[in-house]
Amino acid sequence: MLDSVITKQTLLFLKKLEKNNNRDWFAEHKKEFKDHEFEVKAFLQRLQERLQTHDEIDKLKMFRIYRDVRFSANKQPYKTHLAGSFSRAGVRNRGGYYFHIQPGGSFIATGFWQPNKDDLLRIRKEFELDTTEIRKVITKKTFKEIWGDLVGDEVKTAPKGFDKEDPNIDLIKKKQYIFVKNFTDDEVLSPDFLNVVDDAYKSIRPYFDLMSEILTTNLNGESILN
Repeated sequence: MLDSVITKQTLLFLKKLEKNNNRDWFAEHKKEFKDHEFEVKAFLQRLQERLQTHDEIDKLKMFRIYRDVRFSANKQPYKTHLAGSFSRAGVRNRGGYYFHIQPGGSFIATGFWQPNKDDLLRIRKEFELDTTEIRKVITKKTFKEIWGDLVGDEVKTAPKGFDKEDPNIDLIKKKQYIFVKNFTDDEVLSPDFLNVVDDAYKSIRPYFDLMSEILTTNLNGESILN
């Protein structure tokens, strides 16, 4: 398969959708939307092939354009972006990849968006014990040049059962452990965009490897997998 690209026409369509976010307009332009959706899906499939050369990927999920407005104050029926995610395969490989195309707001993200209660406690207990390894990974110059700082929602002071004066409270109080890399429209339209995204995803592996080890062992370093 030839390397796929994101085209200017797709970004222009999403801009038009933002200005005409209603069912009548979308119905009139649905065929055009399907063409752009196909383009982005082809890009994601090519990206998945790249990911498979350096990681184990279970599946690609492309998110639907339709918004769930049932419990939202925003009643616009359509998203103004196209997005997909990649799940890593196997119980030992934790973390995931996210891809988001939007005029003026494109980005990729990796990490742990909504860890369940047990995983979150395990991560916090590990960081309460020691953060030497994780800080070594996420502060490495080449890593930070690509991903910047660890981001995500966090509690205001300290989670229940943890000391707010703990020297590692900056990591312990997080509820999400994610990295985000933003792109300009020109970068998205570059013929090298696929390589840039794949290289960024590849660079996250030391973080995934360490966090996967944490989440599949107990505090003594013993495997919790059967």
